[in-house]
Amino acid sequence: MNVNSFDGIGTEDAADTRPILIVPYMWIGDFVRGHTVVRVLKKRWPNRPVDLLVTSLCAPLVDYMPGVRAGIVWDLPRSRLALAKQWGLASELRAQGYGTALVLPRTWKAAIAPTLARIPERVGFFGEARIGLINRMRWGEKALPRFIDKNAALALPSGAALPPEWPVPQLVVPSEEVSRWRQANGLGTGPAVAMAPGSVGASKRWTYYPGAARLLVERGLDVWVIGGPGEKALAQEIVSAAGDKARDLTGSDLRNGILAMAAAGVAISNDSGLMHIAAAIGTPTIGIFGPTSPYLWAPLNGLAATVLQTKSVLPCQPCQRTVCTMNDHRCMRDIDPSYVADVAHRLLVSQPSVR
Repeated sequence: MNVNSFDGIGTEDAADTRPILIVPYMWIGDFVRGHTVVRVLKKRWPNRPVDLLVTSLCAPLVDYMPGVRAGIVWDLPRSRLALAKQWGLASELRAQGYGTALVLPRTWKAAIAPTLARIPERVGFFGEARIGLINRMRWGEKALPRFIDKNAALALPSGAALPPEWPVPQLVVPSEEVSRWRQANGLGTGPAVAMAPGSVGASKRWTYYPGAARLLVERGLDVWVIGGPGEKALAQEIVSAAGDKARDLTGSDLRNGILAMAAAGVAISNDSGLMHIAAAIGTPTIGIFGPTSPYLWAPLNGLAATVLQTKSVLPCQPCQRTVCTMNDHRCMRDIDPSYVADVAHRLLVSQPSVR
């Protein structure tokens, strides 16, 4: 895969300087994948500033995304339209003078503020009867095979063919910041494996992280457990099983997870946002997949290893369900922790240097 592939994506008008707003999906992994959209836009219009609407949770990611001028941080509630907050956001957007808004989600709600802000070009796919809100309507979303195709197609001219490859998402974390983070957390300079045992949906969670962590520590490696507050109990279980060389680094600040993934020599992750962060940084990443399809949901960057159960092919895979309703979660239970630990160890020792 050519990580900087722009085949089929031309530069249109280098003199155009009107700012562009992207309204992305706000789940962490989807937000990271949205950086491909930024890269396509910057190829088409190298001198148009690109901003991202962003939640407080995802805001730290913007600091490491090349080509993004700024993040517009605005938290809208998920369960209601919140028109007063939409008006406030629209006022903020209007002040920026955007010429174009790309509205990636298909929801009516996602298009309200760009419309109230009177952004002249509002590009998005048809969905939820958004006629009038989206004035540069696109069609044919369901025919596009992958999530990245649906999003990045909006950054191309209407009707354009998809390129053979998309430029991959990038997160660039300065080495000096990584070093300061390790020192502030007392993590030393030894090789470390970052583990991300959480995910949205219980069926995507591999439950053998404690065993894999213990095996890695026995080989002299540090283990860092990364995740949000919801993974705190699981992190403590992993640390208890692995011993003194394992650290619980879970918390509410996503920047901590970004820096941990940048500092680690290898990352082991379920199909989750942290997997996409690690891959976009360039950390060798082992993705563990059970109910979801690596073709559809693995990072565009590629993974150092994609781990699936190998004892038998299950007819229910991929089910895409958040909770297993058949085969007693065999798609994840059949993945051996010793195998995952072996792959992680091989990746570490094969690198000319570790972070």
